[in-house]
Amino acid sequence: MRFQSREQAASLLAEKLVAYKGQNALVLGIPRGAVPMARIIADALDGELDVVLVHKLGAPGQPELAIGAVDETGHVYLGDHARDLGVSADYVRQEREAQLKALQRRRALYTPYRLPIDPAGRTVIVVDNGIATGSTMIAALRTLRSRKPARLIAAFAVAPPSAVRRIRAEADEVLCLAEPEEFFAVGEFFEDFSQVTDDEVIAILHGAEPRRAVGE
Repeated sequence: MRFQSREQAASLLAEKLVAYKGQNALVLGIPRGAVPMARIIADALDGELDVVLVHKLGAPGQPELAIGAVDETGHVYLGDHARDLGVSADYVRQEREAQLKALQRRRALYTPYRLPIDPAGRTVIVVDNGIATGSTMIAALRTLRSRKPARLIAAFAVAPPSAVRRIRAEADEVLCLAEPEEFFAVGEFFEDFSQVTDDEVIAILHGAEPRRAVGE
């Protein structure tokens, strides 16, 4: 299955999430590519939009190959690739520090005047355009689980079955539109997989300010 665009994939995911319409769901996009998708899903469900900041840890000499991921609190999830490649603890430490600094810069850019929206007690939907190893999504789900959402859902367009299985162990519900056995990269399943810029993410988030409780 190939998608015309992220927007088409987001609309298809929103249809499958319709049961959560009007339930004040918190829809979190993984930057940058998934944020426009999260916007579409949040609008369709009358939900609230924010980002969850995680970043993959790249393999030595192969930065596009994820050996794990780090969240903005500094917690690291290491996948099977780290062990298979014999990655040293020193390398993981250095890569963690580099990516953590990048996440801190991104948070300062995206939401400079507020804290992340609290997921406690809410239905939380974590959106990504696609999954390769699952490391980034798993790191996102684990950091959110620690903040006690009522229900934690992972929603994405495409992933290999092995990654979907790993993610199912971390989420209360998983929605994946396509699970091809032959999988090289997420972008091969989209006709339009144009890069999403930080400026686009900032514009989307600034157009979706957090709701205030009555009396605030």
